[in-house]
Amino acid sequence: MRRRRVIAVLAIAIFLGIVLLTGAPPRAQEGAAAVARGRGGAVASVDARATEVGIEVLQSGGNAIDAAVAAAAALGVVEPFSAGIGGGDFMVIYLKDADRVITLDGREQAPASASVDMFNDPNNPGELLPFSPDRISTGLAVGVPGTPLTWAEALSRYGTISLAEALEPAIAIAENGFEVDTTFVTQLEQNQERFGAYIPTRSLYLANGLPEVGSTFRNPDLAKTYRLLAEQGVNAFYRGEIAQAIVETVQNPPAQEITPFAALPGGMTLDDLDEYHLQVRPPVATDYRGYTIYGMGLPSSGGITGLQTLNLAEGFDLATLDRAQALHAIIESERLAYADRSSFLGDPEYVDVPLAGLLSEEYTAERRLLIRNTAPPEGSEARTTAGNPLPYQTDPSPSMTAATPIAQIGDHEGLSTTHLTVADRFGNVVSYTLTIESTGGSGIVVPGYGFLLNNELTDFDPESPHPNTPEPGKRPRSSMSPTIAFAPDGQVIAFGSPGGSTIITTVLGIAFNVFDFDLPLDEAIAAPRISQRNGGVTQVDSGFETSELGLALAELGHVLEPVAEIGAATGIAINPDGTMIAAAEPTRRGGGAAQTVEP
Repeated sequence: MRRRRVIAVLAIAIFLGIVLLTGAPPRAQEGAAAVARGRGGAVASVDARATEVGIEVLQSGGNAIDAAVAAAAALGVVEPFSAGIGGGDFMVIYLKDADRVITLDGREQAPASASVDMFNDPNNPGELLPFSPDRISTGLAVGVPGTPLTWAEALSRYGTISLAEALEPAIAIAENGFEVDTTFVTQLEQNQERFGAYIPTRSLYLANGLPEVGSTFRNPDLAKTYRLLAEQGVNAFYRGEIAQAIVETVQNPPAQEITPFAALPGGMTLDDLDEYHLQVRPPVATDYRGYTIYGMGLPSSGGITGLQTLNLAEGFDLATLDRAQALHAIIESERLAYADRSSFLGDPEYVDVPLAGLLSEEYTAERRLLIRNTAPPEGSEARTTAGNPLPYQTDPSPSMTAATPIAQIGDHEGLSTTHLTVADRFGNVVSYTLTIESTGGSGIVVPGYGFLLNNELTDFDPESPHPNTPEPGKRPRSSMSPTIAFAPDGQVIAFGSPGGSTIITTVLGIAFNVFDFDLPLDEAIAAPRISQRNGGVTQVDSGFETSELGLALAELGHVLEPVAEIGAATGIAINPDGTMIAAAEPTRRGGGAAQTVEP
């Protein structure tokens, strides 16, 4: 352990030295490889600079947990509109020596002031604040961040280097700057109005208008914040000066005198930050065609809804069916699973979820009977009601017996977030999804500290009764779906994606492509996406709607809605002989970056 730590520090010092001596900022995405094959460890993320940081840690002797935290910290610098210390996360870890899967819940948490009417419009009694930009751009939307504690606890429990060591490469990038790429500028342009409304956000990102692609961007305030975490630990964030700055920012949003929306204050206090804790939870799991799949449990709905969909689809021989009929079965399985998601899933500390019933073979068989050979006849108005898993629930609690299915409420999850995947030479694997919710989160930078605060509380459903209604201390339901699967031949496959409520269907699409359609992981990630979330239309990307399969699905009654892109996945497959393939998106979100330690 000691030797590994010394080697890690030396490698990080070399990384810093190269940056300082050349004076050149880490280069942007263009030309980065989306697929890498080799041995000794691998990293795949949406950004070449973060992937390189993770590889440096692995090359120095660090393990997958070390590399995941270091790469995530780098993403907080170069992908600040997707994730960072102002947000939350879910991490799924496979520890090879213990042959054990662990999940860490660093989801943002509602302050004690939260209530079902927290998003009511003060100027229009009985009405909710308009979702965008009003609701998503206020102090009301900010949940207590979990990411810093996830990093600290993951390293303390399962890593080999300190938090200070893991943060050093990201500090160097923040101080010396990095080359601005097209994705950075595009995301900034999409949020100009929101960012311009807050003084520190405008000062950091729009002081001279939109930056040019190829220019150098520096964030010395974030470097300072990372240094505080390195020197003082996460107490600085949850109890120290950073905590005070967060509370002041939430309670008194630093808005311009005139804003295009009401910059309403939130109720977060120092007690809310002090009382936040990381949850180490058991994974949810299922067997599917010989694969064993592990996912994140509640308050993420990703694992459960994904497993429900797999269980439903397992009743069809997808590999031998006509491909359009196979995709039809997948779409309708997703529709049924999403109906149950809306009615039953929420933070398990607050909601008695009939998990055993939802995943039972008997309930699955009952629901599968609803899948016909064509899409529901309502076309663009199609929506499926939830089932009743309670008769199949073993030892139901009294509150479960009173549960009744409810109508699905609007789908407002932000389409941002990021996912990274790491494997090391020891066989450990990390599948890690982190977020600040919407692209740019709340749009509020903490003055003097250089990071954006999340707007995760908009993931609550401001209706009552509802399993996902806002309550003090509650964690909003998520769709993040970091996944690790074990194949019958011993291959280990880890993958995940950003994309709000489309995350689940993106991860499922990759799973079906690998498990049923026998695609290699890189092709499974690059393939066109299909996303049915219990709505009248099924979203698709990559021009799928005009393909032969898309036209065949239309003949079956499906209404396909083209969107620019769905998700931005990464994944790693480890073969029984130790060889690895790391894969990221070739084009979505500007393309990702994958590397192995020994190509």
